[in-house]
Amino acid sequence: MDITDNGPEPNAFDIETATRQNANYRTVAWTGKYLQVTLMSIPVGESIGLESHPETDQFLRLDAGRGRVKMGPSKDDLSFQEDVGDGWSIQVPAGTWHDVENTGDVPLRLYTVYAPVHHAAGAVQPTADDAEKAEETGKDEPPSWAVEPEEGEPDQHA
Repeated sequence: MDITDNGPEPNAFDIETATRQNANYRTVAWTGKYLQVTLMSIPVGESIGLESHPETDQFLRLDAGRGRVKMGPSKDDLSFQEDVGDGWSIQVPAGTWHDVENTGDVPLRLYTVYAPVHHAAGAVQPTADDAEKAEETGKDEPPSWAVEPEEGEPDQHA
């Protein structure tokens, strides 16, 4: 299934099919003014990566595979842990350290909704390394039409 991020224009697509078919670490499916939808595929034994978004609430929904979500107030205190699978949702409050690890035997397929926008519109990052390089080089910045919070704390990665 081809997905085209048409920016802050109306959009509709079969998100479950697109999520299950997405083989990229991250594919930005739609970017609005205030939120963004991304599709993710996490390989067996890997994870999204421990991180915290001080200015961003996040919603994740799993459409294939099994995993373990860990969340907490600091990277050393991940007191919330839950085994999750197909059909589960995860809500991450702004400022919460979180990670989702693939504990199954197939790629973990999920989509996430960020509010506010977090990534470059239409970005496709085949691997976690590609995503990290895009962030480091400034090639993963939200588009100009997105409303971003005032100067606040930057995202953190463990």
